[in-house]
Amino acid sequence: MEYRELGQTGMKLSRISFGASSLGAVFHPMKEEEGILAVHTALEQGVNFIDVSPYYGHLKAENVLGKALRGVDRSRYYLSTKVGRYGSDGVNHWDYSATRAQESVYESMERLGVDHIDLINVHDIEFADLEQVCNETLPALVELRDEGTIRHIGITNLNLRHFRYVIEHVPAGTVESILSFCHYTLNDDSLADYLNFFEAHSVGVINASPYSMGLLTERGAPSWHPAPAALQRLARKAVDYCKSKGVSIEQLAVSYSTANPRIATTLFSSGSPENVSRTIRYAYTPLDMTLLREVRAILEPGFRDSWVNS
Repeated sequence: MEYRELGQTGMKLSRISFGASSLGAVFHPMKEEEGILAVHTALEQGVNFIDVSPYYGHLKAENVLGKALRGVDRSRYYLSTKVGRYGSDGVNHWDYSATRAQESVYESMERLGVDHIDLINVHDIEFADLEQVCNETLPALVELRDEGTIRHIGITNLNLRHFRYVIEHVPAGTVESILSFCHYTLNDDSLADYLNFFEAHSVGVINASPYSMGLLTERGAPSWHPAPAALQRLARKAVDYCKSKGVSIEQLAVSYSTANPRIATTLFSSGSPENVSRTIRYAYTPLDMTLLREVRAILEPGFRDSWVNS
């Protein structure tokens, strides 16, 4: 397994990492014991970074992950969770207040069965008042970092421009990493435009969702996927073209998303041990540049088309 440093945090993360949203049955039903085995499979194959959130499955993902990590040597993994986005009884809600952020950290630690969190992210700041994030949420997390409860602080977001705003409006070193999803994939590489900015501010980069939330899979985008219909049709053409070449688009997608050494790690999520092993193998499959160019040509009419997160 290759390990890359996350900014100036000192954490060296596996180039492919485990996103635990599937443990919350976010995408489809999951057997708890299989999800636990998926976590163990990832760890056994050298994955050392796990990302979760109290929002995923409305606490379920953290609870299942806590069971999976029980008895696992804490030195074997870095753990990331989030504050700001929550849910209960099937209803989503957001709270970026200082008090709730600090409470949420301790609640997550209890569910996860750990005595510290390596990385806390302010979750999906596109839903937040960015002034509150800068002046309230992040300072509250800095207090926890200063006392050692958490080690590092990051932010997650769909809209890339918000990262720049927050980083430029807080003291240097407040934000140590960003987590961007669906912006370093076969159909959208706009994250690349911001890498110089992040490096200039000593901010590490985590990429997520190499399959663009299911768009770049043989199964196809789920019914709730927010991508425009035209882009979904182009993605289907790309899927079929890869199949005609004897390659799954999933392999090409992961191979591409994990190839850039300026991105510390790419998160994927699966509750299936078999899929975990397969995805890790894809990450170490050499990138087929000819096939990449051909697929990019298919996707070109919708390249970098954006959508609204929900």
